[in-house]
Amino acid sequence: MAKRKAHTPEEIVAKLRQVEVLVGQGKSVAEGVRSIGVTEPTYYRWRTEFGGLKLDQVKRLKELERENARLRKAVSDLTLDNIILKEAASGKY
Repeated sequence: MAKRKAHTPEEIVAKLRQVEVLVGQGKSVAEGVRSIGVTEPTYYRWRTEFGGLKLDQVKRLKELERENARLRKAVSDLTLDNIILKEAASGKY
């Protein structure tokens, strides 16, 4: 089985633009996708997620996703602490 390579958002945007150029030159989407080394489902998934974004927008999106994950973890930790303190205060060990 082939090893999966994680692409950075910057690489994804560059590859999407490369396929757009090839399609504009008259090649099919399948040929363009093959030239960047990914499968068609991956290409369409990337296009859905990063299609109309510029490089700085992609960086900001990823930064916000990381921040959101960090905040979700903080909220879940605090909620768990709150539940434990309520049980301890009510005497239900």
